[in-house]
Amino acid sequence: MKRLGGYGPGTAVVAVPLGIALAGPLLVGEPTARAASFTLDAGHRLGTDFVGRDVVQQVLLGGRPVVLVALAATVLVYLVALPIGLACALTHRRWLEEVLMRPLDVLLAVPSLLMILLVAAAFPPGKAGLALLVAFVSAPDATRIVRAAAAEAASRPAVEALRMQGESWWRLAVGYVGRSILRTLAADAGIRLTGVLYLVATAAFLGIGVAPDAADWAVMVDRNRTGLIVQPWAVVVPALLIVALTMGGNLLVDAAMERRTPVRKGRRT
Repeated sequence: MKRLGGYGPGTAVVAVPLGIALAGPLLVGEPTARAASFTLDAGHRLGTDFVGRDVVQQVLLGGRPVVLVALAATVLVYLVALPIGLACALTHRRWLEEVLMRPLDVLLAVPSLLMILLVAAAFPPGKAGLALLVAFVSAPDATRIVRAAAAEAASRPAVEALRMQGESWWRLAVGYVGRSILRTLAADAGIRLTGVLYLVATAAFLGIGVAPDAADWAVMVDRNRTGLIVQPWAVVVPALLIVALTMGGNLLVDAAMERRTPVRKGRRT
């Protein structure tokens, strides 16, 4: 723990849900016979779910879809936001900035979950489609943050000096401006992952992108909440794992930002 430094708390919190999500399917043996729904008998450590399946097996199987879809959506968000945001910040052509940003502003005005519901009603997505859809509704906000942070860095005299030296756009955008906004991007990434996890879990909760009886943490919360009083573990365990995943991710980002901040020592008198 001492070696991890400030990463210790975040690592400890995120290790359990992430480990279960990634390694859980490898730990599941032969599926057990279905029993009565919402039971807490000795044959099942955490009881059974709404259709009599073992809750432990469903928890082990249900994390990977949530994690992989959320991570894929977050990566896709920045694959869109970074080039558009940097291009808008570094361009001297006002019309180009208007062309790139105004459509995103229109999307930003529509609530994310409402947009997901509207698109999913017309084109029901699978897991890959859900990742694309969540990235689509999350990209406008991320692009504005990238543009705002990059515009401040692009206005510095160092950028103008690099322009006069004939440096390429790639060197300006990635070599200087991109490096200057890493802290802002890191902070946004932690918040973004939390928001994406929320959207993915909510979409799965509403049956978008997953089957109604799929082994998925969000689906487990939705389908088993009717038996919460009788069998709480089928709801509490997956819900806590989702919370731990988002909280641990933010703690790790905070620790990374603090680690990158140089400590200024006071002058000796």
